[in-house]
Amino acid sequence: MPINSFLYPGAKFVPPYEVANSVRFNNGSSDSLNRTVSSASNRRTFTVSLWCKRSNLGVLRSLIGADSGSGTNFGLQFQTNDTLAVFEGASTFLITNQFFRDPSAWSHFVLAVDTTNSTANNRIRLYHNGEEITSFGTRNNPSQNTDLAWNNNVDNTIGADKPTSGIRNFFDGYLAEVVNIDGSQLTPTSFGEFDSDSPNIWRPIDVSGLTFGTNGFYLDFEDSSALGNDVSGNNNDFTAANLTSVDQSTDTCTNNFCTMNPLDNQIQSSTFSDGNLSLVSGGSGIETYNTSTFGLSSGKWYMELKHTGGNNVLRQLIGIAQNPTDDDGQYLGGDNNDSWGYYDNNGNIAHNAAAVINYDTWTTNDIIGLALDLDNSRLYFSKNGTFQNSSNPADGTNPITIDSGYTYFIAWGDLSIGNMNASFNFGSPPYSISSGNSDANGHGNFEYSVPSGYFAICSKNLAEFG
Repeated sequence: MPINSFLYPGAKFVPPYEVANSVRFNNGSSDSLNRTVSSASNRRTFTVSLWCKRSNLGVLRSLIGADSGSGTNFGLQFQTNDTLAVFEGASTFLITNQFFRDPSAWSHFVLAVDTTNSTANNRIRLYHNGEEITSFGTRNNPSQNTDLAWNNNVDNTIGADKPTSGIRNFFDGYLAEVVNIDGSQLTPTSFGEFDSDSPNIWRPIDVSGLTFGTNGFYLDFEDSSALGNDVSGNNNDFTAANLTSVDQSTDTCTNNFCTMNPLDNQIQSSTFSDGNLSLVSGGSGIETYNTSTFGLSSGKWYMELKHTGGNNVLRQLIGIAQNPTDDDGQYLGGDNNDSWGYYDNNGNIAHNAAAVINYDTWTTNDIIGLALDLDNSRLYFSKNGTFQNSSNPADGTNPITIDSGYTYFIAWGDLSIGNMNASFNFGSPPYSISSGNSDANGHGNFEYSVPSGYFAICSKNLAEFG
């Protein structure tokens, strides 16, 4: 919903601020952004603001880091239990009691530092979605006037921490609107606001007018050829390590895209990567499936899956399921009557452990399109841009009829002895697109044309059509 502006005679409506891009970090690729600060500035007073969407949980994952130059390092880091810590070397300043375990949502964090403050608890302040975090399992305030490694003339990192030697604890997920304010301890209202129409929603505001300071920077990730480009005016650019233009994403804090859900992985034991958009199945004859973060109960939706191979390219399935937690011992389209799956090896559409129709087979590098019409209880599949069985989602021709009145999740699984590989495109693909097609709202980037009346699975479309 739009935010109402203060009006005066002749004023025009000012739409809410929109974030166009993020960067998708993959810890398996050792992705990071790096900068060596040439000259130290204010090491006692600074503010770091960023938006993040986590992918990999339950392991050390660093948001920022800096080499102190003396055998210790400074960082803001998710812990193995998914709490958040601020530390320098052996000194852990803060560890939250709060856990951060939602891979489907964006969060805003502000780290505000002023070690000159006479009040010890105000020297390091941590905020989440506009509110200060005050409950900590560990709190060790730095001494007054302590110089920290951040803004020092040492190596700084985004998406990892930086000890004296090497880089480690790489972040896994998405980062957007990464800002450093050198010389000021700011509050979250410098970076965001509560939506006036939905007061529980914290959203970003335009930060371009802030005073960034000598080593301040603003990374908006809008230049895919230079993801570390600083747009603050300071030219404090970061160098991308193992990040490419494919890692630029339109999944942002103002338009959240669906991904696959690592929390629905108890039985399948799949390996997730690329911001939970690439999966390798657990193999070994396991008959289960993984599901998406977003459930859909109305509207018309489109996504694509790319078959990326495996060591036993047999019996991979893509489809839909009603219950993401009801997959124990069931394959997609199996004995449970609440799922449909499209087999790669024989083209069968499986439902309730039976083949309801036969389509084309598919294999490595093929792209399967899935069109889901929940207003009319219809399901369609395409192969490399051609909808199967002469079906047409736009006019409702030759659909697969599904049960009405349920919430459905995109689902994927296998029935193989070996591992199966797939990459998912809900509108923000983890692989290169040769053509580029968006939906009628201008959202998404797909290999093939989106059927008329169907939309990418993202928060903007869900708000309008879901």
